[in-house]
Amino acid sequence: MKHNRFTLHLKVLPINEFLVRATCFKALLTKAVLVSILVMSTLFGSSGWAENNAESNNESIKTAVFAGGCFWCMEPPYDKLKGVKSTISGYSGGNTLNPTYKQISQGNTGHYEVVQVTYDASQVTYKELLEVFWVNVDPFDHKGQFCDKGEHYKSVIFYGNQNEFASAERSVAVVKQALSAKHGDKKIATTLLKAGTFYPAENYHQDYYQKNPIRYKWYRSGCGRDKRLKQVWQSVDVTL
Repeated sequence: MKHNRFTLHLKVLPINEFLVRATCFKALLTKAVLVSILVMSTLFGSSGWAENNAESNNESIKTAVFAGGCFWCMEPPYDKLKGVKSTISGYSGGNTLNPTYKQISQGNTGHYEVVQVTYDASQVTYKELLEVFWVNVDPFDHKGQFCDKGEHYKSVIFYGNQNEFASAERSVAVVKQALSAKHGDKKIATTLLKAGTFYPAENYHQDYYQKNPIRYKWYRSGCGRDKRLKQVWQSVDVTL
């Protein structure tokens, strides 16, 4: 019954009033469509911006590889550096495919114990990575690093391109000059090598200082690392 009354009412609606209402409805519909288009454009525009921004961020993510003796000890100083995304202990520099820790320890693979540093170049520079590297190694040790001796323990900067090579080469000169006042004209034993294939070390080596803090501290102290670093670098300014 209600439906019939409503229908009857529509039938007797004056034509001029009907046209006015139809015009208003059309205007409202047009406005709704425009608002919908604006909202969709904003959403897609934001999505596009996010994608472009993500691409830009991805372009700033880089890796660097350093050998500074025991790789357990090279992770902590980089992990706490702002802009560093991750550190992975591993092996590099030799020709043996997929080397194991046992093979590395025998010293006949040509590989070094290294740490691969993944970093955001928009937050931290390669030069800053080099500064961290230098003050965490004994640059005069040509037999290894600290209590660990052997080719696979020697300190090395692996450069990935010509710019990194130039920065690394300049850093050697700066470090030599900075250390000369305290240590005289000692030869820098750290070498520069072209980066090759990086092989991650076994899982139990990763984040060792976090997984086994007591054993790590015992090893680091027993190896005399911090004592020697203090002897070499105390009062020496290394700014590249």
